[in-house]
Amino acid sequence: MDKFGKSQPVKRTEDMRFLMGEGRYVDDIAPEGALHAYFLRSSVGHGVISELDVSDAAQSEGVHLILTCADLEAAGMDISMSGAVVENRDGTKGAAPLRPMLAKDRVRYVGEPVAVVIADTLAQARDAAELVMLDIDDLPAKTDLHPGGETLHAEAPDNRAFDWGMGDEAATQAAFDAAARTVALDVEDNRIIVNSMEPRGCYAEWQDGRLHVANNAQGVWVHKGFLKSAFGLEDAQVRVTNPDTGGGFGMKSMTYNEYFCVAQAARALGRPVRWMSDRTEAMLSDNGGRDLTSLAEFAFDADNRITAYRVKTRCNLGAYNSQFAQHIQTTLFSRVLMGVYDVQTTWLQAEGYFTNTVPVDAYRGAGRPEAIYVLERLMDRAARELGIDPWELRRINFIKPDQFPYRSATGETYDVGDFNRLLTRVAREADRDGFAARKAADAENGLLRGQGLCYYIESILGDPSEGAKVVFEDNGRVTILVGTQSNGQGHETVYAQFLSDQTGIPAELIDVVQGDSDLIAQGGGTGGSRSVTTQNNATLATVTAITRAFTAFLAEEMGVAASEISFDDERFRAEGSNMTPTMLEVAEMARAKGRDDLLTHHERATLEARSFPNGAHVAEVIVDPETGVVTTERYTVVDDFGNLINPMLAEGQVHGGVAQGIGQAIQERVVYDEDGQLLTASFMDYALPRAADLPNISFVSEPVPSTANVMGMKGCGEAGTVGALAAVANAVQDALWEQGVRQADMPFTPHRVWEMLNGAKIAAE
Repeated sequence: MDKFGKSQPVKRTEDMRFLMGEGRYVDDIAPEGALHAYFLRSSVGHGVISELDVSDAAQSEGVHLILTCADLEAAGMDISMSGAVVENRDGTKGAAPLRPMLAKDRVRYVGEPVAVVIADTLAQARDAAELVMLDIDDLPAKTDLHPGGETLHAEAPDNRAFDWGMGDEAATQAAFDAAARTVALDVEDNRIIVNSMEPRGCYAEWQDGRLHVANNAQGVWVHKGFLKSAFGLEDAQVRVTNPDTGGGFGMKSMTYNEYFCVAQAARALGRPVRWMSDRTEAMLSDNGGRDLTSLAEFAFDADNRITAYRVKTRCNLGAYNSQFAQHIQTTLFSRVLMGVYDVQTTWLQAEGYFTNTVPVDAYRGAGRPEAIYVLERLMDRAARELGIDPWELRRINFIKPDQFPYRSATGETYDVGDFNRLLTRVAREADRDGFAARKAADAENGLLRGQGLCYYIESILGDPSEGAKVVFEDNGRVTILVGTQSNGQGHETVYAQFLSDQTGIPAELIDVVQGDSDLIAQGGGTGGSRSVTTQNNATLATVTAITRAFTAFLAEEMGVAASEISFDDERFRAEGSNMTPTMLEVAEMARAKGRDDLLTHHERATLEARSFPNGAHVAEVIVDPETGVVTTERYTVVDDFGNLINPMLAEGQVHGGVAQGIGQAIQERVVYDEDGQLLTASFMDYALPRAADLPNISFVSEPVPSTANVMGMKGCGEAGTVGALAAVANAVQDALWEQGVRQADMPFTPHRVWEMLNGAKIAAE
């Protein structure tokens, strides 16, 4: 048996209960008799609350309680929500205005919660909310990414939340001054809405002064910490659980207003209270993603080698600092902004602005897709202006295998890579040699075909530490308790499979437990493609502890020295002994001897360094110039995820990520009007990709095992989206280039593409 997994495409064990309707989601498991919460939200993008009278609504049938911000403060709660800030270029901290749990004095985006109504039924709560007297004196809305305009927060008088920089500005300028050629490109990255299959929801209950909140999140510990702070509770007084969670994409890793308000309502009433978002409510209140513009520049020497790279970005933070937004747009962005290219100097600058829109935070790997999108769009433009094949320009500038470990200009150390090998493989898999014939055939039918390449790299982010607890149960089964939280990735299958591979315990006898702060004292949750690598690293540490403890126990039972006993991932063996027990058999021997101390094992482990998944995506699109319709006709991926535990699940992750990337590139876009009203607040107006919008996605694994962890793994959760944006966008630009279109920005909806083509035609006349 291979030491670090058999890499078998095992089908997901959890799918049966999901497909049979036996999933246990938060709205399925709310306590019997729980009251319903309904949030009254602002219909105004920006304004001063001149009247908020809930007295009539409080008398409505079925209503038990109505809470406003004043009520939360009167209850002694800390109403401020977390919002991390970065350091500005001048050494000061980014702006950190109050983000209240319910609007205080002023509203700053459409959908901001102003009050929460608690009633016997949801219909009663909704009807009562209509009786709340809420008057708002409108103020001008701020929706652009430039200094000035109506001030949203006194802490940010020009609405600039931060002005961050990284790199060597002087050396970068000197490289540009000495360059043989420079290339620049303005790049827009359109805003998107999360739209997880299951919207956010929660319920809360108190018993003997102890709070329990169940929510559909990406981990329990962050939420537990914030609830402790908000209510002034001790660690033992708060329990947070995550049941089955239907999609997260980073959005559900953050805290939100509703969890605190529902918890306070349950405390005030002494009864459980539940809340579930509807789709439009989610579109108005969930953290979104992207929404930034960048000016990106390359400096080249006479041999087409990049000597310097410079990017200035403006990003939309929405109305408040959300939990990670400033960091996502700066430090996370910088880690992979250099991509796979050998660049010696760089300057990165990012400015964040407050606007009257919903807060922005991590979504679909925020920080990675944005960075690679900017870099790979610029690389494609550079190839066109330099008159060189875009694939060859990448090869010239790749970090070479003998340069690893390689320290990038932004300070990250890449452990391994063989980028040219993957590029060569994807050219074969995508039939690059046949592209010209396909293009010519389409041209005969009046269609435009384009091919786009993206070579991406990302890093595993988040807490590098994780724990795993393994319990040998008295029914012959084994439980592994983990610190991450599945949102649909197949963790139950992967973790059981990995533990089985390392111990010989049949996977069907292993139960995976997650998402309960009472059972698991510490964990990093799920996000940043960290889960499988960090969690299995902890599992290895726990298996090592089990093996050591079982070996010492068996030394007495077998009558041999512990040093003579070995474990081959299936059985313990010793020369001269006919005993070859499995781990399950040793556990039963220990139980029979009263050695309960050998039946539970828990270890924590920390990854020594990051690993860097990378790969090449090739998209081919067909554009109908008469209608502007873009069809993604072919899509090929060659990825280096290092060693895979379950190739089937890795491929599924890639397929899902590519679908998300194609959705943003072709269809998805959040639109606000000048007053901050969300115009894309339903699926009638916001277009998600459907099956008919997606091609067959070819996936091939070309591993270069990481040296940053003993398993040689690299993670794969966000890779599909990271590569898809630029691959599709470059393909559309390729299709439109010969028609005179020089600036093609997402999303490539029929109307926008038609306008690009006709604008270029008019300009040429």
